[in-house]
Amino acid sequence: MVSSRTRIRICLLSALVVMLVIAALRWKAIVDAVGVVGEMVTARDMPRRRPPAEFQRYFDLVSPDIDAANRAVSVIEADWDHSDGILLLEVGRVSQTWGAWPRIYRLLTRATEQSHGMDVESWWQWAWSKNPEMPTGYAAFKAAVYSQLDDRFYEYFDEDPPATIRLEEIRWGGVLQDGIPPLKDPVRVAAERAEYLDDDNVIFGVALNDEAVAYPKRILGWHEMVKDTVGGESINGVYCTLCGSMIVYQTTVDDMHYELGTSGFLYRSNKLMYDHATKSLWSTLLGEPVVGPLVGRGIRLQPLHVVTTTWGEWRRRHPNTSVLSLETGYPRDYREGAAYRDYFSSEKLIFSISLRDERLKNKDEVLAIRFLDFPDDQLAISADYLNEHRVYQTQVGSIELVVLTDTSGANRVYETAGQQFTDWASEDSVNDDDGKIWRVTAAALLADDGTESLSRLAAHRAFWFGWYSAYPQTRLVK
Repeated sequence: MVSSRTRIRICLLSALVVMLVIAALRWKAIVDAVGVVGEMVTARDMPRRRPPAEFQRYFDLVSPDIDAANRAVSVIEADWDHSDGILLLEVGRVSQTWGAWPRIYRLLTRATEQSHGMDVESWWQWAWSKNPEMPTGYAAFKAAVYSQLDDRFYEYFDEDPPATIRLEEIRWGGVLQDGIPPLKDPVRVAAERAEYLDDDNVIFGVALNDEAVAYPKRILGWHEMVKDTVGGESINGVYCTLCGSMIVYQTTVDDMHYELGTSGFLYRSNKLMYDHATKSLWSTLLGEPVVGPLVGRGIRLQPLHVVTTTWGEWRRRHPNTSVLSLETGYPRDYREGAAYRDYFSSEKLIFSISLRDERLKNKDEVLAIRFLDFPDDQLAISADYLNEHRVYQTQVGSIELVVLTDTSGANRVYETAGQQFTDWASEDSVNDDDGKIWRVTAAALLADDGTESLSRLAAHRAFWFGWYSAYPQTRLVK
């Protein structure tokens, strides 16, 4: 007969094994999604930088000193506030102290009477739903926590920086600062030398001032940022893999150049950049600083037009294009679809978000349109809708525009100035309602009779969940 004490021990051991397996699978999901994207780091025992004294108990909670950890549990539980849930999840994120996570989960369960077990993403959802007022000094706490991973993270949050987003929704993405290495002034080759690309491979195309460049998704998936010069224009192309958006920005505002990098953090699963000079955090989708010294100065990067299309279609339209070389200086698996394969094939998110809209599925693609002159009006148009309505006219702010979708599914946006377009006349031209033919070029729509031109406008693709979480007031066409 098995004694009751032995049965208890077996049950406890089984529960511990299950918890460890769940934790391992969750981390594997992140690693599988990105592969060896960059300088991945593992959490370490705390602390390196000392936290403010009033937050020491949270650090003690994940200490290898069991007595200190137990005292911290008692103090936190006795003085429980909903903000404690977020503080616990954050210290847990950077600690690998044996027993820290089970200790945190038990405390969360007792204090909240919730039953999310070891599902950390469900705990985050619960914590955000309570919309707690974070305690004074929370930014300093966050700085101390994440400096355990990379001391450079300290500068993002130290000295209670001004912010236009909720600091408690900023989450560490699993890499060091620039651990996903940007490509700066990358090597490019002529189209005929890009033998590694097949015609159906996805590229992000940029054409400025008569120069065309293709940035293959299979390369940018491992780097997420490219700093380049196209047509004499300094650009920063930012590819947020998790939210499915490739946005190209000018790098200067009022003659000030901003050197941007990958911060290592996310906001609502959207990539946060940082600038080298001030260490302010910048939103990829907003193109502006959202945390740090630059907040409130009216700085907004000007987006430039970019198209998501296939290599074959881009090369047909731009036979003199150049394209990124595989010689990036980094050992990566640049095969088509290798980066984020599992993530792109599922509706699941790696990092939960606080704000969703179920009118479309999480990763349904939309064409996202916004203009700096009309910050209160944003538009998302379902990519599927545009495939069925290949000439679609609408308006954002006071700008009348037409979205033209070619047979490859690529979308380009042009102003119309009141002109009405009816259908495609050929692969490279459209008809207006007066029977005039307009050539579709990278920079503009050009009337065949040479009398008029209509400028190209900035737009980009994005996953619905990512766009909506950044612009919850957006209009949607589907």
